[in-house]
Amino acid sequence: MDIGECPKIHDNALRADFEKAQQKFDYYYDVDATEHLQAFISDCDRRTEAARKRLLETQEELTAEVAEKANAVHELAEKIGQTLAKAEELGAQGLVDESLKLMGEIEELRKKKSEAEDTYRNSMPVSSYQQQKLRVCDVCSAYLGIHDNDRRLADHFGGKLHLGFIKIREKLTELEKNYEERHEARRKFDEQERVKRDDKRSYRSRSKDRNDRHRRSRSRSRHSRHRTRSRSRSRSHKHDRRDRDRRRY
Repeated sequence: MDIGECPKIHDNALRADFEKAQQKFDYYYDVDATEHLQAFISDCDRRTEAARKRLLETQEELTAEVAEKANAVHELAEKIGQTLAKAEELGAQGLVDESLKLMGEIEELRKKKSEAEDTYRNSMPVSSYQQQKLRVCDVCSAYLGIHDNDRRLADHFGGKLHLGFIKIREKLTELEKNYEERHEARRKFDEQERVKRDDKRSYRSRSKDRNDRHRRSRSRSRHSRHRTRSRSRSRSHKHDRRDRDRRRY
């Protein structure tokens, strides 16, 4: 998807450092990851629902019976595309026997799809059948056509976008198993950290007040000593002046 480049740094060495640090201190990044993926999948599901609504508004509404037959064609076509993508993947990995076995299953699916298409075609007017009937992929929200060929479907189900959404949904399902427990643990941890920060700020504030009082006390003490010395000098100066006056007379 065109969502821009990831702002994070992807480095295997940094990953190893994180895994080592995670053993000593829990950063609860799995909670952040769960919430991020939940938002991502929720956005995809909203797009899927919006696409379905648009199709209902733009495409000719089918009767329940015809819609069921159309869905049967869609499901078989999607299964063919998924199986073909899997067979190509196994072939690329050198697993020829497994790949050939799947190709045999594809031939059987094609026969069933052809029969389903004939049933669907005979259940509605030719003009309506010629219209492109679309369906929204539940995994990645892409449009799929009922007349798409096997190659087009294989490219979709074996494509990076579709496989990426499968991986995201699987990872999200895995993370959500412990999400509530981990989320509560992080909430308690954040609360403890907040109390520590408040205590630290309170301690600093008390220390600052003590220092301020001490500085004011020292300032008053210096001022008092200065006044005492000033009075003492003044009295001494008066006595000296009297002594000089006496000697003069």
